Amino acid sequence: MTSAARAAAYQKEWLKGLRQRITAGESFAFANADTPHELFHFMDVPLVTNQWWSAVISAKQQAPYYFDWMEQSGYHAHLPRYSSLPLMAQLEGDSDRQPWGGLPSPSILCARQSSDEHARIFQRWAELSGAPLHLLSAPAVPDPHPNWWEMAPKDWEELYGSDRLDLLVDEMAALVADLETFTGRSFDPDKFAHHMDRINVQERVLEDVATMIAQAPRVPVRISEQMPNVMIPQWHRGSDWALDHVRRFRDEVAEQVRSGAAVCPNEKIRMMWIGAGLWFDTSFYKAFEESHGAVFAWSMYLPFAADGYIRELNGDPMRALAARVSAMNEQLHQPPWVNEWLVHQARKNRIDVALMLIPQHDRFSGYGSLFAKRALEEAGVRVVEIWSDMVDPREWDSTAVTSKVGETLDQVLKEVA
Repeated sequence: MTSAARAAAYQKEWLKGLRQRITAGESFAFANADTPHELFHFMDVPLVTNQWWSAVISAKQQAPYYFDWMEQSGYHAHLPRYSSLPLMAQLEGDSDRQPWGGLPSPSILCARQSSDEHARIFQRWAELSGAPLHLLSAPAVPDPHPNWWEMAPKDWEELYGSDRLDLLVDEMAALVADLETFTGRSFDPDKFAHHMDRINVQERVLEDVATMIAQAPRVPVRISEQMPNVMIPQWHRGSDWALDHVRRFRDEVAEQVRSGAAVCPNEKIRMMWIGAGLWFDTSFYKAFEESHGAVFAWSMYLPFAADGYIRELNGDPMRALAARVSAMNEQLHQPPWVNEWLVHQARKNRIDVALMLIPQHDRFSGYGSLFAKRALEEAGVRVVEIWSDMVDPREWDSTAVTSKVGETLDQVLKEVA
């Protein structure tokens, strides 16, 4: 798809421009994916996302060097690789080795304390850079609603709980005050409400795309092309470019569907990829099309645009933002949040087989996976466990994984023959 190439090119040029802005004296922020990016964007503070930069380093095949360096330097081997890779690259210190010349030192840092490791990883960033650190709380919801995506757009106060939202709103207010000091600009609540409305518009466009792909007779777009078209605009959500891009993406997908295009003309089996992208080898996502007529129809990134991001303002844009980020990672990875959502998505997308990436070094992303597996199997979906990592290829055995998945696909084909 031309839109995927445009998104990747935009992000590369954006980073070049970021370096120029920083060289000219501007500040930039470095933050985890589940933090309120909207505040940085609205205050025009350039933002680099930790997990995006991790994916770039891995895609450039540089992760093995940094993880070997990490272990040789005395860091324990069970740090979550996805979140710690950028820190290791920064600590190693050779910016010429990093993609596009590496990152300058950030001026402000932000992370949710959604796992024990994230707080310490960002504390090391603060020690290294001298940048102020905002750690946002992540208290658990005592009684999560199993069909949370039905309540989240409008009934988020009831879903997430007033006490939790109160806490996050207060912590975000402190972040806004810091951003005002950084930029010398005042935070305008009315204009921010408009910005939040634009993000809801963006996510509804992506919701249309998800529906088109789910309803198409055959999968019209590989998930390796869906991912950049969804996530790069998410890193710039609410901007003119992001809105324009997702609309172009929607139009391109609509044309694919109208013309009857299919990434696998001999489609027989629809699969879902559960977990973050396999960033060091996205070509894996077409490995079974020719041999088995099996195509990946689903990854979390596109459907989560609607379910994870759309939040009606209900007269309070900051509180709506708190509702958006207060359980973002939990809903993607933790039972009971993720179980019913995956079952719902599997049924909506007519999934036969799920491949579940279980990163054993990432407690947050991996430890709840087997509960989700059981829920999918009870719903009639075959699940293949893949114990590997999204950014570290050192333990990835492509031949063994391909053989394991192929055996399951052979069984499916035998049963439908």
